[in-house]
Amino acid sequence: MTEQGVRWTAEQVLALAPDEASRKAGGKLSGAGPWSQTGGSASGAVWGLCKGSGKAPYRTVVDLAGPAYKCSCPSRKFPCKHALGLLLLWAAEGLGEPGEAPDWAGEWLAERAAKAARPAAAEARPVDAQAARRRAERRAARIGGGVTELEQRLVDLLRGGLAGQEQSGYAAWEETAARMVDAQAPGLAARVRELGTIPSCGPGWPARMLEESALLHLLNRGWLGLAGLPQPLAATVRSRVGLPGAAAEGEAVRDRWLVLSQYDTVSPDGRLTTRRIWLRGLESGRPALVLDFGPPGRPPGLALPVGLVLEAEARFRPGSAGLRADLADRQAAAAPGAQAPAGVSTAEALEAYGAALREDPWLDSWPVVLGPVIPIPGELGWQLADAEGTSALPVPLPGGASRAGLWQLAALSGGGPVTVFGECGHRGFTPLTAWPPDTAEPVALV
Repeated sequence: MTEQGVRWTAEQVLALAPDEASRKAGGKLSGAGPWSQTGGSASGAVWGLCKGSGKAPYRTVVDLAGPAYKCSCPSRKFPCKHALGLLLLWAAEGLGEPGEAPDWAGEWLAERAAKAARPAAAEARPVDAQAARRRAERRAARIGGGVTELEQRLVDLLRGGLAGQEQSGYAAWEETAARMVDAQAPGLAARVRELGTIPSCGPGWPARMLEESALLHLLNRGWLGLAGLPQPLAATVRSRVGLPGAAAEGEAVRDRWLVLSQYDTVSPDGRLTTRRIWLRGLESGRPALVLDFGPPGRPPGLALPVGLVLEAEARFRPGSAGLRADLADRQAAAAPGAQAPAGVSTAEALEAYGAALREDPWLDSWPVVLGPVIPIPGELGWQLADAEGTSALPVPLPGGASRAGLWQLAALSGGGPVTVFGECGHRGFTPLTAWPPDTAEPVALV
């Protein structure tokens, strides 16, 4: 079972829940009472029958290598409360010695194994190179027109001054973003929408708006001068504009990946939920960012609880400072990590971010494990200071949720050093996960 003796924690199981209601409902099914014929396999699957309101119990099976879920209940949530309850039961008590799956569970597991073994259909189809080139040229021309229009919008903004932006509202920026979508430049559209929200962000917004406008202008100039850029920087510009390269074009790294953090953000218009999952290769030491997306009202499908280690191949996409990756060839079930990751000093964190900016000038932050560091509250803001007291990084405080996480971090620290993973950027360090001293069990701060 993941090898049946190495079970997840309850927190790691609950991190899979699509919402708070599912967490509560799954918790009510975490005892042995409603379950029968439970078991697990040595390859990393668990199953069981859960008594419901009808005559027939619900058949629930979970493949921990995904994780992936199958249940005969009518719920449209993934995982449903029965899958969560089964995993919580397994995490707390185990399900006995590994055995053979019943037919109803074995059929689904066999289908998943067969599907994973089949080559992708897209790889077998011949590609019309000339047609693909013509499509790329037409799209590049549309993007070029959108970039030219956006440049004029920025010129008008600076000529008119920033003072009136608070009164002019968001509508004009949304219209500009829509024009970028029409130009097939979704990356530019996202940056324009973010730019339009800045005047409502509180004190200091003019300086921030000027900064973001300058970065957007730099990206526009990069696209217009794409042919003269070095190949790595050109790939980054394409990615930032909205033309990410396929994972097949990048480097493939097989490793055992530690899940450092998982959190969701919602777009300003509320139409898209983005899940960011940070990984670190235990052998390579390389960071990786896996993204998944969900439509309105539904969370992203991919969920990897913090602290698990999974063996997989990460296929890195060109551009984006070598961070963006897709996971492939995951066969073994994930298991909890054996120790906390090694950390670096605050000065080394800043050096790493500076080096990454040379490859991607539009990079907001760089993933860093700090440690040992001590969280220090203060009237003028929080800091994370090296245990030796030589230097510190400021911690931005955008809202109440982050502040609650900081107090949780302070409680874990108790005034002593801890290991902290987060995003180091030009506004400071945002902590996402912490490891108390002498333990491998992480605590998510977001």
